[in-house]
Amino acid sequence: MNSNPALPRLDRSTVAAPKAPIRIVHLGLGAFHRSHQAWYTQHAGDSAAWGIAAFTGRRPDAAEALAAQDGLFTLVERSDAGDSFEVIGSIVEAVDGADVGRFAELVAAPATAVITLTVTEAAYGLGAADLPLLAAGGEPTTPMGRLVAGLAARRDADAGPLAVVSCDNLSDNGAVAREGVLSLARGFDAELAAWIEANVSFVSTSVDRITPRTTPADVAAVSEACGYRDSSPVVAEPFGNWILSGDFPAGRPRWEDAGAVFVDEIEPYENRKLWLLNGAHSILAYAGQVRGHGTVAEALADAVCLQAVEEFWDEAARHLEGADLGIPEYREALLERFGNSRIAHHLAQIAMDGTAKLRMRALPVLAAERAAGRSGDGAATMVAAWIAYVSSTPEIRDPLAADIREALELTPERRTGALLALLSPELAADRSLVARIHGLQDRFAAIVAH
Repeated sequence: MNSNPALPRLDRSTVAAPKAPIRIVHLGLGAFHRSHQAWYTQHAGDSAAWGIAAFTGRRPDAAEALAAQDGLFTLVERSDAGDSFEVIGSIVEAVDGADVGRFAELVAAPATAVITLTVTEAAYGLGAADLPLLAAGGEPTTPMGRLVAGLAARRDADAGPLAVVSCDNLSDNGAVAREGVLSLARGFDAELAAWIEANVSFVSTSVDRITPRTTPADVAAVSEACGYRDSSPVVAEPFGNWILSGDFPAGRPRWEDAGAVFVDEIEPYENRKLWLLNGAHSILAYAGQVRGHGTVAEALADAVCLQAVEEFWDEAARHLEGADLGIPEYREALLERFGNSRIAHHLAQIAMDGTAKLRMRALPVLAAERAAGRSGDGAATMVAAWIAYVSSTPEIRDPLAADIREALELTPERRTGALLALLSPELAADRSLVARIHGLQDRFAAIVAH
């Protein structure tokens, strides 16, 4: 992907970027890690003391490309005002995740204080596949298996406690990581499980930064603007958010210098993101595509879609308590972020797996509003938009796609009830709610002409 072979390649001789000592080991090297945790670490006040060794999750490609650049890459912050470019140097070693020996060696090093994870939600439930390998002393192939192998090496080296920080986009991710690790460890070594319980803290986080896929045009833009060849730039919006809750027994970078926030309870912040950001994304994804739009910015510019988002936000905000949450400011920032037309956030990608997402994004608000004696129309509208979308889209990517197709064979009125039942059989039994959601689909009927 190098656009101009005549230019010098980005490495630590090209720019002034000395290597920090490795104190953080990351599992799941990808674009989001580089735009988020690597950026926060570079901008910590004590960044010179905190280098990251980052391991890929599945394929070695990202590690090979970064290793050729001494771990350096360009972060392109993209907004309607233009692009800005920054070389990120906090990753000092990039490694193929299949190199379990090197991973275990670094986790076992006394200097290592933090392990961060971006391994996707599904990876937390796959560790059992590695149980026979771990029991036989072999090399595990899943992220949880590799993490357990690394922690076993740290226990054997008597290297002391550390923190595991999940940065994946799921609720109470620290507790999910803890359960995934401990269940696997208990399966083959009860003493290791006991050591992990006593020495490893699992930190929960809420993470946020839109990071679209890098294109050849982005690579060329970096070469032209910066005067060097970078095979692995990352594009991101200017906004970033990181909320953390938990202990760091061996220390951590001063991420708060870069804007990270440390809290006692993560749930209110998770709900703020889940309902206001992710909930709005779902409304825009479903209503926007029904009305002919392709990106978040396009859908937000549609008054019908924007009104649906604002109505849902009004409902959700009633159930987000705490002045520290800054709900009005958060909503205003979301409108600015969603309106960034130069970050192509595609609605088709957001629309995937609707049955799983709506249970977390729409149903809690709908239940809370109805319990308070209100209609819950804002949350019901999100469900109605989804039904309108699946009713008009030939190919649905969803864990319950077969059930959705079966429901689509029914008459429109029965279809609404059958689709709602996939989200909540209890709600589907309320005939008045089914009728209301059926009627709300009409607000998205108009198709935008292009």
